[in-house]
Amino acid sequence: MTTSSPSHVLVTGGAGYVGSVLVPELLAAGHRVTVLDLFLFGHDVFPGLDSHPGLRLIEGDIRHPETVAQALAGCDTVIHLACISNDPSFELNPTLGREINHTCFLPLVEAARAAGVGRFIYASSSSVYGIKEGVEVTEDLPLEPLTDYSRFKALCEEELMAARRPGFVASVIRPATVCGYAPRQRLDVIVNILTNHAVNNRRIRVFGGSQLRPNIHIRDMARAYLHLLAQPPEKIDGGIWNVGYENHSLMELAEAVRAEVDPALPIDVEPTDDLRSYHVSSARIARDLGFTANHTIRQAVAELAAALKDGRLPDALNDARYFNVKRVLAWCEEAPPMVDA
Repeated sequence: MTTSSPSHVLVTGGAGYVGSVLVPELLAAGHRVTVLDLFLFGHDVFPGLDSHPGLRLIEGDIRHPETVAQALAGCDTVIHLACISNDPSFELNPTLGREINHTCFLPLVEAARAAGVGRFIYASSSSVYGIKEGVEVTEDLPLEPLTDYSRFKALCEEELMAARRPGFVASVIRPATVCGYAPRQRLDVIVNILTNHAVNNRRIRVFGGSQLRPNIHIRDMARAYLHLLAQPPEKIDGGIWNVGYENHSLMELAEAVRAEVDPALPIDVEPTDDLRSYHVSSARIARDLGFTANHTIRQAVAELAAALKDGRLPDALNDARYFNVKRVLAWCEEAPPMVDA
């Protein structure tokens, strides 16, 4: 597989928040794409692409070996996004969370390798570092995950690196918190929460304010995956990279939201016991691969605010499809156990 040739990319979880932006970008770059997803948040996440000849959609569960085999057929690359995202959603059903986020991971990797996949990119999380107060968080620091969600992310990284073989290139991305507008919208991450409340409640509430929170515009997140695909295999094999933009405090994020939505909006500051700060460095991926984020957080706020105002995101304070924990809660009540577990 060469970087000059289009790939056939399997994107697991491709109908999710990041996937709904990434998949159209992959198609626009000339790649073929297979999406394997449960489509828990709806099927209208790829507007205008229903009949695209390069797009194949498979509604299915990554815990099912037959479904995974079907999805891998003909693919030479995997971008693995599928997971139960964030701690609150994971903790609704820890057994189900473990099955989705870890138990089926190594079987997926092994199936990909057996199917002739040459490149496997895993979406981990910057939460694997745990609390690193007062230091710049680089990839050289030890992992100290604090929750099962982050612990399983770290375990999957380890298993993927151990599965590397000649012809099977593996790399890991540790994203900052993603923000901005997408066809499959999330409104339960910090910048998007602040923007939603600024537009619809006409006020912004901040708990604490001094804590640093790394974020990245969703289009930059998609660009990062495309950038990895464009690299020669030897340049990314075994690589692990943080991907973020700048480390803003919560108050700075709130002020950016206010500046974009309405400079007259009040910011209510409330006390909190959670003063954890995260200063995540993205210098390594810039140095190693030449990738830097180029969309600001204020751009993300402006684009999301426009969508909230023009009717693209109706009932934004209440509709369960914008909030992972609400939709996952409903699915937990009906989800079958893992096949052959």
